[in-house]
Amino acid sequence: MLLGVIADDFTGASDIANTIAKGHGPEGGLRTVQYLGIPSTVASPEVEAGVISLKSRSIPVREAVSQSLAALDWLLAQGCRQIIFKYCSTFDSTPEGNIGPVAEALAQRLGVKGVIACPAFPETGRTIYKGHLFVGDRLLNESGMENHPLNPMTDANLRRWLALQCKEPVGLVDWSVVREGAGAIRSALETMAEQGQRLVIVDVLTDDDLLAIGKASAETALLTGGSGIALGLPRNFIGAGLAKGGRPQVAPVDGSSAILAGSCSRATLKQIEVHAKDHPTLAIDVNDVMSGRLSAEDLASFLERNAGQAPLVYSSAQPEQVAAYQRKYGREDVAHKLDGIFAMTARRLFDAGMRRIVVAGGETSGAVVSALGIASFQIGPEIDPGVPVLVAADGKQIAMALKSGNFGAPDFFSKALKAMSGPA
Repeated sequence: MLLGVIADDFTGASDIANTIAKGHGPEGGLRTVQYLGIPSTVASPEVEAGVISLKSRSIPVREAVSQSLAALDWLLAQGCRQIIFKYCSTFDSTPEGNIGPVAEALAQRLGVKGVIACPAFPETGRTIYKGHLFVGDRLLNESGMENHPLNPMTDANLRRWLALQCKEPVGLVDWSVVREGAGAIRSALETMAEQGQRLVIVDVLTDDDLLAIGKASAETALLTGGSGIALGLPRNFIGAGLAKGGRPQVAPVDGSSAILAGSCSRATLKQIEVHAKDHPTLAIDVNDVMSGRLSAEDLASFLERNAGQAPLVYSSAQPEQVAAYQRKYGREDVAHKLDGIFAMTARRLFDAGMRRIVVAGGETSGAVVSALGIASFQIGPEIDPGVPVLVAADGKQIAMALKSGNFGAPDFFSKALKAMSGPA
């Protein structure tokens, strides 16, 4: 294993696994496996990149740090030459953490400073300028992320936000340096390391900027960021003759299907609206879930009755409605109950023979995959930017798509199910 990734949620893990597996350019990417949690055994020798999916984004800081360091130990034991700490391209966190504390702990364990912190992903509209994160043409705190139910992002200035979480100074390499190329980026990071800056925000406006960062990072022990940070890394290993390169391929999986949506992002709400026009759809009433009037059996029954028609169940709602539920029942209790009902529903569907499942939302995806007991995924073709087909690599015959809330085209759900069945 050459490249190791520690991802703070399940959809983010499949996002960066997709980036590494497909690579950039004719050489392709690395042979990549996504692990669900820290494996208890050694990796297969053919794996060139291992992505460990944690569910550490919104847990207490101490637990997130402990789990991430344990993941680091396993990856280093597999021989990894480079480590990425992967978090969301919308920098989902709070002033207390967890991005800063985990990144600092990993950097300290590896003995490095001047470590890149860059969640940019231009292909999906995430860019950074003067340290400010944009989603399309809007600042992060005006993009809808200010209404996130668990990690509301109320400041687009990443250097300022990260500084709230860190014990050491946070640096910035702005675009005037980035546009000069890999040499200038490397020099700037070395200078900041000498000045004692452990983490450094790096501006990115285009994929070319990410490729320059990748070239500058060929000998770097640790990077942190969104999936875009890995864009230029596979070619470093392939060019050095350490990896063969190629395109991700998996066997198609056919059969009945279901879609579970727990994200409340604007993109997911639009996808639900589009899908509902032509497919059976059931909205989950949170009041019924909290009172016990609605169960996993009810959801599974609806999905099974409509098998073959790409049925969808969702708890997604507008921000003001989500806020009202949280005030009434408590934020953590609502999240726990919804994750639980989705997890139990997925388990019942799998036991009933359903073999293609699409999940929207990072927390929901984590709950569902954990309930299914899947140990690892092979990375298949890309459905939409940042979302690949995933096929269980541990003997379970199931294909999945785990979609971060803000990702995917309006018709993503139909596209995902079609992609799981292979080319037409």
